[in-house]
Amino acid sequence: MQRRTFIGAGAAMLAAPWVQAQTLPAGPIRIIVGFPPGGGTDVMARVLAEKLSAVWHTSVIVENRPGAAGVVAAEYAARQPADGSTLLMTNISNHAIAPSLYPKIGYSVEKDFTPIMLVGVTPNLLICRAGGPARTVQDVVALCRSQPGKIAFGSSGAGAAQHLALEMFKLRAGVDALHVPYRGSAPMLTDLVGGQIDFSFETMTSATPQIRGGKAVAIAQTRLHRAASFSNVPTLAESGFPGFDAGTWYGLVGPARMPAALVGKMNADLNRVMTMPDVAQRLDSFGAEDGGGSAAHFGEFINAECVKWARIVKEAKVKV
Repeated sequence: MQRRTFIGAGAAMLAAPWVQAQTLPAGPIRIIVGFPPGGGTDVMARVLAEKLSAVWHTSVIVENRPGAAGVVAAEYAARQPADGSTLLMTNISNHAIAPSLYPKIGYSVEKDFTPIMLVGVTPNLLICRAGGPARTVQDVVALCRSQPGKIAFGSSGAGAAQHLALEMFKLRAGVDALHVPYRGSAPMLTDLVGGQIDFSFETMTSATPQIRGGKAVAIAQTRLHRAASFSNVPTLAESGFPGFDAGTWYGLVGPARMPAALVGKMNADLNRVMTMPDVAQRLDSFGAEDGGGSAAHFGEFINAECVKWARIVKEAKVKV
């Protein structure tokens, strides 16, 4: 039995180049990102693209197609061939929130995409500029109550993760605040640091450089537990809002009807890339946790997120 197993494993290794040739596209592979360079989704995509280029022995190119909080990119990716040549670095905005916000959205999350792998879940960070008007969640609540509808919270776009985290906060805190959508995180952070807006529930991935550089201050984080990379920043759940959970997640999907063998190979290679020490270190620095696992696991995760955020959209009466 052991000999048969060894022979089978050896045959599988000998066949690996042939299997790869059959399942991976021959030319360059594009990872579509629905936000401008510098945002959390873009950073995650570039971390993976560099390693996948080496693993797959082909160019893996990140292509930015910003607009409508990732919806433009998702609509584009859904129409591409299902041969693995075009993937989408999707996230909570276009894959879990948008279906409830846009009644005429140009794709079905369930029917038009093939889940490949969850890359990670990060907290959003409630941030303000250095020298800004608050240092605690209680300060933020008091400020919003003192000036209803005037305290400005920026986001990377209407319907983005930052926007819905704000809506959840408004519901739970019983406050009114002004939502200011931008075309991506980078321009929003520029205005926040410059004082044009007051706060943001920014993704940890794109907020981290501003915080480390002393230009922004982290007030709270939005998952149920503290990220190891920001262990000194309290969660909203421990700051008077038990159960508050509004993490941002990232993952790779492809168009619908991708061959199962291709999905399996991409998933296995992505799991291998995620364990590389330098990749793991980068993801840890962004607070990205709980990534990896099977394509089926990612599909179940997406379904649960769609249900969760549909409820928030309905309760908060969010319109875009």
